[in-house]
Parts: sequence; C-alpha cells; structure tokens
Amino acid sequence: MDNFVIDFILLAVFIIGLTALMGTITNVFGMKVFGRGNVNKFKNTSTNVQTGWKKVGGKQ
Repeated sequence: MDNFVIDFILLAVFIIGLTALMGTITNVFGMKVFGRGNVNKFKNTSTNVQTGWKKVGGKQ
C-alpha cells in the first residue's frame, strides 16, 4: 500500500509539472524553429517609435 501511494504521488507530480511547463516548452520550441530572426521584432519597433519621447511620471 505504501508503494502505491508513493507511485501515485510521483505520477501526480510528474503530470502536474509537465502540464505547468508545457506552455513554456512549446513557446521556446516555436520561437527557435519558426521565429528565426524575428524574436525581438515588436520590441525593437516599439523602442524605435519611442525614441525622443520625454520621460514622465514618478521620481527619477
């Protein structure tokens, strides 16, 4: 009975962990295979648009 409980807990941890990391694993795989050179495309575009803007808000 003890072995069954230990096996059940290990299986549950494995399934929950795999489910929790599935999105991250898929995202990394997709960016490496299909993303090619466009990984920072939107970040770079946003940075270029904001060039020359004044810093506002908060204490600097």
